Amino acid sequence: MGYRIQDVISFLEQLAPPAYQESYDNATLICGNRGDLLTGILCTLDCTEDVVEEAIALGANLIVAHHPIVFKGLKSLTGKNYVERTVIKAIKKDIAIYAIHTNLDHVATGVNKKIADRLGLIQTQILQPKKQLLSKLEFFVPMDDKDRVLQAIFEAGAGHIGEYKDCSFQVEGLGTYTASEKANPHLGERGIPHQEPETRIEVILPSHLGGKIIQAMKKNHPYEEVAYFLTTLENVHQEVGAGMIGELPVGLSGDDFLSHLKSAMNLQIIKHTAPINRPIKRVAVCGGAGIFLLADAKRAGADAFVTSDIKYHEFFDAEGQLVLCDIGHYESEIFTKDLLAEFLSQNFPNIALYLTKVVTNPTSYR
Repeated sequence: MGYRIQDVISFLEQLAPPAYQESYDNATLICGNRGDLLTGILCTLDCTEDVVEEAIALGANLIVAHHPIVFKGLKSLTGKNYVERTVIKAIKKDIAIYAIHTNLDHVATGVNKKIADRLGLIQTQILQPKKQLLSKLEFFVPMDDKDRVLQAIFEAGAGHIGEYKDCSFQVEGLGTYTASEKANPHLGERGIPHQEPETRIEVILPSHLGGKIIQAMKKNHPYEEVAYFLTTLENVHQEVGAGMIGELPVGLSGDDFLSHLKSAMNLQIIKHTAPINRPIKRVAVCGGAGIFLLADAKRAGADAFVTSDIKYHEFFDAEGQLVLCDIGHYESEIFTKDLLAEFLSQNFPNIALYLTKVVTNPTSYR
């Protein structure tokens, strides 16, 4: 039995959970049937009419795009613009379109890591980690049962902190309760006060996995009524956020850095601010429109910041503290299709997988 479209979606949503996308975004299944058998996958930056035609010709019934073709709500589908025509063509030909956008921007293995790797950056880390994506689960369990419950919640996704897994904090204490006549106590008897040595356990977890982890805890916990607390934390999530910063193995002069950038990202042109009086070694990057991260790049000590869609007056904001480089939106993210293909080929080795040959860049240079 072959894969279904939902199998690919499930994998992608583990790679870059939809909960990590920005509130304005539409990273989701745009059209198509999740239950359809998968015949092939076409990876692209943008989904256009030509890309749908390409998928049809290749026999691929799933397009995985970085940018959502439907970004704002559609009130009709009459083919009056390229968005509607693209969606209509895909629906008529049973082509599913899945978008994985700012959620892929925000994970540590995503779009910005791909840019950093092409530039040869080392010791990379998220430039602006996100807050309120982590929760703390605190619960109480009989000592003899704690290992089983802990194993279950670890498998469900709790207890990961950076490069460490199975993390928890445990304190031994004494739990007390009196079961009613309608209760079915695992320990103790109805109507009689009971004391039980228990362990209080605290674990960190991604907030979007809270329901799954609590379900695993309850399923493996011996009590029919489990006492627990789930609290959203203000802590930043070091593995999730906007932009990335790293270092070149060797500092480069301004001219050499720009030449390196042009070669590594296959650029025709770079818009940039004036050189600075020090080597370029520490480099910040953000695929797409990333000027909102300029202050973060400065605080992180970046010598250069590579992004796109910078307005005229925003170039002044560099203030000679770093070299601000606008390489173009398409150019900054075009290698995302390669990134998607790399992830998918490792997990779906027997599925026909294609990189689009359609150039979707809406801008040209002369």
